[in-house]
Amino acid sequence: MESTRVEKPHALCFPLPAQGHINPMMHLAKLLHARGFYITFVNTEFNHERITRSGGAMELNNLEDFKLESIPDGLPPDHGRTQDAAGLIDATMKNFFSPFRDLVSKLNDSIQVPPLTCIISDLNFTQVVAEELGIPRICLWVTSSAAFWGFLHYSELIKRGIVPFKVHFKRKDKTICSPYRSSQ
Repeated sequence: MESTRVEKPHALCFPLPAQGHINPMMHLAKLLHARGFYITFVNTEFNHERITRSGGAMELNNLEDFKLESIPDGLPPDHGRTQDAAGLIDATMKNFFSPFRDLVSKLNDSIQVPPLTCIISDLNFTQVVAEELGIPRICLWVTSSAAFWGFLHYSELIKRGIVPFKVHFKRKDKTICSPYRSSQ
């Protein structure tokens, strides 16, 4: 009688390297793990170091089927990643593609982990890697439902004149109506 080895589904989770993206992705990864998935959670080396140093990943240390991986972000050590969102976004577009593709290929070629079943990410370039390697990709949208509603209806809000918001503020000498807040 021939026995066949049943492999777990394997999800690779890779959020944009910002706390508001990492936390929801980690919650999803933990839920999938609880449902029987093998998880590879990818962070930048900078965020990986911060998470491991703070003890934020201690609960995952003893799990054989939940692995943390990291890729370089290509930014210098003294870059203010947490204060320079534009620079971080620019780095994701310029520096992440090759290291991410190499990591996905390494995981798929490994006999120590199940082959990737899917990539879950909110980074656009991961779609290119997923298509190249024939792996389904799921995009996680981490925006709140209220913000999502706003995005869906933005053109209607403009058409009705609701946005851009007109802000009334008082100066000592007069009341000003402006579509934008003034720092004056």
